[in-house]
Amino acid sequence: MSFEVHPDVAEVLISADEIQDKINELSKQITEDYRSRDLLLVGVLKGAFVFMADLARGIKLPIEFDFMAVSSYGSATKSSGVVRILKDLDYEITDRDVLLVEDIIDSGLTISYLLRYLEARRPRSLEICSLFWKKGEQAVPMDVKYPGFEIPPVFVVGYGLDYDEKYRNLPYLGVLKHEASAS
Repeated sequence: MSFEVHPDVAEVLISADEIQDKINELSKQITEDYRSRDLLLVGVLKGAFVFMADLARGIKLPIEFDFMAVSSYGSATKSSGVVRILKDLDYEITDRDVLLVEDIIDSGLTISYLLRYLEARRPRSLEICSLFWKKGEQAVPMDVKYPGFEIPPVFVVGYGLDYDEKYRNLPYLGVLKHEASAS
């Protein structure tokens, strides 16, 4: 698949094809692991919606979706560490198998908060699937059952990830040019 690189992107870290190959791999593994179980995918908005849509289409099981919206960035490029829940779950998760779908884990503070928050509701199981992972950047230990790509500690956009609500629709993961993030 060929694509045009956005002029604000300095470098493509992971191509659209590589992303789709990884999602196919993750969805096959999830299908095997959750066969004959009651799986609920919980996407963390807004960033995970692109990944979750592609992941869900690849999972060959009857599944349900729910979403949470949290804020920990504002318009900054680093997590503030303060997590606010903007939208809670619509479904009850007690005794359910829950897979938390995240676009990226960097500091781990947001996902750690969400795990504690969801564990208090007593799901049967609670695991993490994250497409991108800035491994080694976590302020807290992190166990990601379904990791996608390990990436360097740079600010990235594309495939659901944004800068100031822009660039989510790029089909690849790229590094934003410094001047684009300064404007």
